[in-house]
Amino acid sequence: MAAAQKHVLRVYVARDTALKLTLLERPKSVEELKEIMQERFKPRLDGDFSLHYEDPDFDGDLCLLVDIQELPEKGTLRVVRPEGDTSSTASSDTDILPHVPALQRQKSWPDHFVVPGFGYEMEHILEEGNRVYEESGKLLKLKRSQKSEILKKMAETIYSFKPYTHEKELAMAAQALIRAHPCLRMTAGEDGELGWKRHIGYKVASYRNNLAKAGVAEVAINTGRRSRNNPDNDHPHQNIKKARKAEVNYIINLPKDQTPATLETMREEIIHEVEKTERNQLVIGKLMNTTYALRRQEIVGALVAPRVRDVVDRWPALLMESQVFAEFHRINNVNLRNQFYKELDRHTPKLITLFRDKGTKTGKIAEELAKLMRIYELQEQRDVNMRRALVLRALPVYLREDASKFFRTCNSADGPDLTDTPVGSPDSCH
Repeated sequence: MAAAQKHVLRVYVARDTALKLTLLERPKSVEELKEIMQERFKPRLDGDFSLHYEDPDFDGDLCLLVDIQELPEKGTLRVVRPEGDTSSTASSDTDILPHVPALQRQKSWPDHFVVPGFGYEMEHILEEGNRVYEESGKLLKLKRSQKSEILKKMAETIYSFKPYTHEKELAMAAQALIRAHPCLRMTAGEDGELGWKRHIGYKVASYRNNLAKAGVAEVAINTGRRSRNNPDNDHPHQNIKKARKAEVNYIINLPKDQTPATLETMREEIIHEVEKTERNQLVIGKLMNTTYALRRQEIVGALVAPRVRDVVDRWPALLMESQVFAEFHRINNVNLRNQFYKELDRHTPKLITLFRDKGTKTGKIAEELAKLMRIYELQEQRDVNMRRALVLRALPVYLREDASKFFRTCNSADGPDLTDTPVGSPDSCH
């Protein structure tokens, strides 16, 4: 039996951005390769694209990769997107996404918690403990300092995802620790990880308290609550200000080289730039990125949530489409446009099949869907944008909804008046 082929590829996901991809075996198809790349290079590689490889038969000129057998064992691939594909991750003058600084949190809670590595000595102790446990079932007895080292590292890793964890997330971390190092069970029973869950919870709370004392904004915002010296303040466990499920950078400290005064000057520069007839999108994007911490402290840190009117008066760039996407990216570290198109493209094949099947039946809904399908099939070129348009037009018809109310296109002057609505209320999220 022939050995599996290993492939080492340099993949250009943008003109000046190359990423390394190592495959232990050749994928079964080009589509499977694209799925692997989308998963590995998330979120850089979303939406529709084709792959081109440097063909040695033509002195390295690019050729479209159609047959997976043409995939070189070692070579260069280039990602090519359809013309006009708005899901491209490349920035444009109207879609400028910020770079997330290293000091900000860049990821949310994972689907599968990965236990961090510990120090060399601790890893050796755990490896030996796991070996003894497999041979005799004997559990490892840790010294107090060793247990403290494990808990501290677990707390740091958990905090890198979110400062305030739920019980199920602590349980996930504890279970992952026991799966990685079964010798650490505190009892021989199936619930041996529950003790670790409790200890990890205490350590995370202690770690959070130390960071609050050090002035880390996202936890310091909840200090100064009811105590012996302040009996009238909020209860320590009530009205905690913390990120919602999808939020990654809820509130952050001011940049080290900036002060409230310098950031306020930048805010005024933003207003001046927005008022121009020809706005400099790059300048606005850079200033909005730098002043993000000030903006979040004004919104999240306020005792009473500010009104939408007050926020947009101070930050008028938030009414620009490009900055709506950019601010979403700053808070959630997700490219909203790309994520929308990615999910739309993922469901498109099944939705088109659904619409086509429904169009063969009788009734008013079937007739409307059949009409849309005929228009689509008469097109000479059915590119990704055509497929998206079909799905978005056919979906409200299939769901028996009024298309004029299902999707709404408006500018800042249209829609409901939210100017007096507090930021963060359900109405302000429409």
